[in-house]
Amino acid sequence: MSLQPLDSLPKNPLKIKRALLSVSDKTGIVELAQQLHQSDVEIISTGGTAQKIREAGIPATDVSDVTGFKECLDGRVKTLHPIIHGGILGRTSHQPDVDEMDKLDIKPIELVVVNLYPFEETIADPDCTPALATENIDIGGPTMIRAAAKNFAHVCVLTSPNQYQAFTQQLEEKNEISFKNRQKWAKTAFNHTAHYDAAIANYFNDLHKSDEELPQQLNISLPKSQPLRYGENPHQKAAVYGNQKEFIDCFHGKQLSYNNFTDVDAALNLIADFQNDKPTCAIFKHTVPCGVAFSDKLDKAWDKAFATDTMSPFGGIVVVNKELDIDTAQKIDEIFTEIIIAPSYSKEALELLQQKKNRRLIRIKKLPNTVQDLQFRSIFGGALSQEADGKTISSEELKTVTEREPTEQEIEDLLFSWKVVKHVKSNAIVYARDGQTIGIGTGQTSRVEASEIAIAKAKQEGLSLEDTVIASDAFFPFADGVEAAAQAGAACVIQPGGSIRDEEVIEAADKLGLAMVFTGNRHFRH
Repeated sequence: MSLQPLDSLPKNPLKIKRALLSVSDKTGIVELAQQLHQSDVEIISTGGTAQKIREAGIPATDVSDVTGFKECLDGRVKTLHPIIHGGILGRTSHQPDVDEMDKLDIKPIELVVVNLYPFEETIADPDCTPALATENIDIGGPTMIRAAAKNFAHVCVLTSPNQYQAFTQQLEEKNEISFKNRQKWAKTAFNHTAHYDAAIANYFNDLHKSDEELPQQLNISLPKSQPLRYGENPHQKAAVYGNQKEFIDCFHGKQLSYNNFTDVDAALNLIADFQNDKPTCAIFKHTVPCGVAFSDKLDKAWDKAFATDTMSPFGGIVVVNKELDIDTAQKIDEIFTEIIIAPSYSKEALELLQQKKNRRLIRIKKLPNTVQDLQFRSIFGGALSQEADGKTISSEELKTVTEREPTEQEIEDLLFSWKVVKHVKSNAIVYARDGQTIGIGTGQTSRVEASEIAIAKAKQEGLSLEDTVIASDAFFPFADGVEAAAQAGAACVIQPGGSIRDEEVIEAADKLGLAMVFTGNRHFRH
């Protein structure tokens, strides 16, 4: 194989004489074909694309007339032919290629316009079968795209209707296409086919997934959603990738920053666990809840959540699970809040909240699926992946391990605190009572220290810890944690259990008159 180093590639502008058009998405294809025809470009096409072009009165030659071989296998084989791929891959600046193309009667193709079968749209339909998904795997399209992109020094490749305007503008003005644009569109083409192949691979990974194993190959392909001003700090470049607009609509205020996105992600994951509960409000700071509560009315839930910690919410994030009404909006508006997130807003609430231009307002369109989603985290040399922590628990699953059984009200508070502690950084401790967080301790190297911080915050806010429940995201390794909780006023404990000293911890709870339940699962958040 004769190789040409990148530095030796011809960088001359390219005159378009022959073009191959074969698209699934026919947006703008007639207008593009019209411009090509006006520029005396010969158009080669296939199937429905050729029909649409001809219906507009534009001449187009069928690929089968060029190859002398009719489409076959129900249209599966159309363009996979040496006459086509030789025309795309031939290096017209390389004399041996030119000589061979002349010998084989292969004419160059300088423009390839191809987009692919709608595989992702097809599998998004819940009624899609594996047979239908398989039929929507494009073979000829990616082959032509990759061939044209590889030979970008001699061929221009377009893979999206969004590129047509820039192409036709340059064709009209200069009657040729620059090397710079061809290289740029080749880059887009390779990213396009890589994304397409990743979607197919992930579909088959899901189709044949094992209940015990994650996929052998991690295929992540996400288009850039938007560039960001910077990352966690101003000296770090950053961007956001994926389909965030499917989940949220930031309809008022400045563009979300890197840190905003991480905060919003934490808030959405917590509120997803409360989406079917009573009116619930959570206040976040630096991805950690500093107050969570529910009540019969949303403004009361705000009062209770804010009372947990009246200092941290300044510049924080508020998320609710019901429509944000004017009464709640007026209370939130009393402090500086950077982001407010709700499924909807009343007209009066919007009129009030939109008066501050820098405040970001977000409408929830869809909540994360915390049961099926996989999570990823970059590490040295690669990444970690795990299933999202979608584990929930019901009152029937609680295992009482002490002599005293919890009351009905305590059970409600135990379940509430267990939902909250799941979203607090480890080591995590949450004191709660009557659907309200009373004290939250987060991110400490010692579980006792986390409890001490939660107690100190509650006392600082003048909140009583009497008859609270305490939730611990992991087991108490020693009895001292339970003893400290009882001394603070807690009457009931929820924890995973599983320590080699469980009996010692249970014995201490019995001596102190506490009720204790085990969940059988933990909620570490490192």
